[in-house]
Amino acid sequence: MATLLLLSVLPLSVILLCISYLRTRSAHQRKLVLDALALPPSTRTFAFFHPYCNAGGGGERVLWTAIAYIQRTHPDVLCVVYTGDIMATKTSILEKVQSRFSITLSPATLHFVFLTRRILVEDSSYPHFTLIGQSLGSVGLVAEALSRFVPHAYIDTMGYAFTLPVVRLLGIPAGAYVHYPTVSPPMISRVNRPAKLVYYHAFMLLYALALRRASVIMVNSSWTKKHVDAVLAYPPQFGRWGVVRTRIVYPSCDTREMARLPLEGRERVVLSIAQFRPEKDHAAQVRALHALLEEHPEYAAEGIQLVLIGGCRNAEDEARVEGLRKLAQDLGVESRVQFVLNAPYPDMLGWLRRASVGLNTMLDEHFGINVVEFMAAGVIPIAHASGGPFEDIVVPFQGKITGYHAKTHKEFASAIHTALTLSPEEDLAIRQRARTWAVQRFSESEFEAAWEASGWSRLLA
Repeated sequence: MATLLLLSVLPLSVILLCISYLRTRSAHQRKLVLDALALPPSTRTFAFFHPYCNAGGGGERVLWTAIAYIQRTHPDVLCVVYTGDIMATKTSILEKVQSRFSITLSPATLHFVFLTRRILVEDSSYPHFTLIGQSLGSVGLVAEALSRFVPHAYIDTMGYAFTLPVVRLLGIPAGAYVHYPTVSPPMISRVNRPAKLVYYHAFMLLYALALRRASVIMVNSSWTKKHVDAVLAYPPQFGRWGVVRTRIVYPSCDTREMARLPLEGRERVVLSIAQFRPEKDHAAQVRALHALLEEHPEYAAEGIQLVLIGGCRNAEDEARVEGLRKLAQDLGVESRVQFVLNAPYPDMLGWLRRASVGLNTMLDEHFGINVVEFMAAGVIPIAHASGGPFEDIVVPFQGKITGYHAKTHKEFASAIHTALTLSPEEDLAIRQRARTWAVQRFSESEFEAAWEASGWSRLLA
């Protein structure tokens, strides 16, 4: 009996000892960093958990825009980024942020903590039970992060909700910016295997408990808010007591620069801007081009091109690109498909200036910064009829359409044809309406106002 009691108490004792140790080290850690940056001892530290900060996607734009805003409005705060990009340096990351997003950050109030165990959150590390594996892995990764630097306040900006209880154990106020719920009741409703259903329900209960540890929760769209609210209310027996209110903070988009592009003189270019990840469904875009050329071979004579711009994070992404090249070859459209990998910001702007149509084929895209970029740049958007693009972005403005929706590759092909055969007057009118709506609704200033209204600064109080 004594042995069993000891075994039951030992884990708790170890946890308490670790917490005590980290709290003791925290002041010393912060002093070393602040001294190195020549910052006063009173400087408050605000940490962002973003293991893939150098990926160059829409989620990273949110991260860097938020940090740029804090640096401009709260110069007495040091922003700390926990990242697993160990092959990068502070200088190279800031250069990429400038090149990819045209965002200038001050190195004086920005510190990076480079984590060596990012493999703990790689999906390839968990061929089975991936959700729970990555979630538990994030606990190990945030433990490494906190062992290296303990901040005054913390926010998860990549969707690792299971890190929140760990951070709160140290008495650190925590928040979350949710791009995409890890799991939600509507997702579970599509599961039809009993064993898998039990697994998902158990996981969602743990996910709900973890997410409830956040004092501030921001979401990036109406679609995400609806799903996150459903998670926070799960199971129904929980009720709403103690559940923090979720606030929509639409991601910032560089609408100012793109709104300067001319609306007229567009070429037969169909453009895609998205990281080469499986959920983006680039294959549907290649198939849509093939279906369009089969139905309307005249576009070949007009020199139509499908241009796929996207970031390649790793070998898996590069393999996906090779698979897409092979698909284009098999369908006989390889001469009409161009891949532009890891394009710098000016190159992306150049393609946005030329393109007539922009594609987003992802099912349940949580927001869709690329769709906003299309609209601001005067590119007619064709987005999947789901998620953020369907509910928040490609919506009527002044009672008239701002773009098109589709679900299958044949529907996308039909929508491309519709967009390319508009009368000059209607073509210009749609581009102008889409731009006006995007600039009004999804500008950087709108993001900053919503970010401030979320109450993030209370975490530092």
